[in-house]
Amino acid sequence: MTEQTVTAYPVPDKPSEVGAADLVTMREQLGRPMRGVVGIAARCVCGRPLVVRTAPRLSDGTPFPTTYYLTHPGATSAASTLEAQHVMKEMSERLLTDEELATAYRAAHESYLADRLELGEVSEIDGISAGGMPTRVKCLHVLMAHALARPGVNPLGEVALRLAAPMWRRDKCTC
Repeated sequence: MTEQTVTAYPVPDKPSEVGAADLVTMREQLGRPMRGVVGIAARCVCGRPLVVRTAPRLSDGTPFPTTYYLTHPGATSAASTLEAQHVMKEMSERLLTDEELATAYRAAHESYLADRLELGEVSEIDGISAGGMPTRVKCLHVLMAHALARPGVNPLGEVALRLAAPMWRRDKCTC
């Protein structure tokens, strides 16, 4: 699909089901089959997967703490570019000096854990979310995925989405 602006695909309250076409799309997006998919947590404005929701334990028994996984190539490229620009270090430093931000980021961590617990308890990753939450920023892909799946919950994910806007935006299809 060529770049176009279309009417926004609705953000579901809960992840939508995964169809056969979604699995094909995710394989194309990632260059490999996706593991542990239990739902599509956010979609591109064209309807293709943007963020998937994954099981906390993979089929081979491996614990998997990344509940929200960014799959869209444009979004993942933008996240990688921001990481190369050392945005994570700046965000981590802000957490040390901005108490309100740190509190909101801890709440995002708790939300992430609650969302994962809905899918099952895995003692090996109990209390561990993803992306460095709640005390640092380790992976913008995870934070952006969380912000796309749960708008308004992850303040640093929202910041990353704003910083990514010159490269990729949710309201513009680039599939």
